[in-house]
Amino acid sequence: MRNFSAVIERCPDTGTYVAYVPGFPGAHTQGATLDELDQNLREVISMLLEDGEPRLQTEFIGVHTVAVA
Repeated sequence: MRNFSAVIERCPDTGTYVAYVPGFPGAHTQGATLDELDQNLREVISMLLEDGEPRLQTEFIGVHTVAVA
């Protein structure tokens, strides 16, 4: 079992959810619901892993909130 961190955003115009795994080329997808997005993301990552161990281009650290006056 592998764990990958994904960034999830929602398009304000369409309401569609979009996700990508930072540093993992090709690991991105979209869905109408969060459940659909999760299923699609699992599927695309599984397909990419069939080609072997990914060589991640960056390391996901986390998110940071910046306060601006």
